[in-house]
Amino acid sequence: MRKINLDEIDLKILDVLQKDCRKSLDEISRIVGVPKSTIYYRIKKMESMGVIEGYYAKISPKLIGHEYFTITLVKAKYGPGYHKRIGEKLAKIPGVWAVYYVLGDNDFVIIARAKNRESFVKNILEQLINLEEIERTNTITIVEIIKEDSRIEPLAEK
Repeated sequence: MRKINLDEIDLKILDVLQKDCRKSLDEISRIVGVPKSTIYYRIKKMESMGVIEGYYAKISPKLIGHEYFTITLVKAKYGPGYHKRIGEKLAKIPGVWAVYYVLGDNDFVIIARAKNRESFVKNILEQLINLEEIERTNTITIVEIIKEDSRIEPLAEK
């Protein structure tokens, strides 16, 4: 995958969309200072290039009863293409929010959300430890989230 070169206008558009992807083309045009047609064209181009992967609502897990948040470190059995094969299996487990293939003492880092400890153990952890490719797991329970923000900042120079 090659890096895509974005100019200052693209970066300003992305900055606005990251903060509120519900803004209209008129609003984005006013903020960025270019015509609405340019905004439309640039957004469509960045979508087709894969720079913009999607749009979604940021939901409060705590308010909908998914406040048990964990990070699980996974050691797996080595083999040809093991990271893709195992990573895909891990990603399919309901409740798994993110899977990262990493270097070092562990092979994967898994971030998961569940309703409570029992739900985590039954629905996520048991599936992890029952995978024959998994040698060992170490789970860390998050007590309080101090900061959580998936936006990439700063994109555009202020």
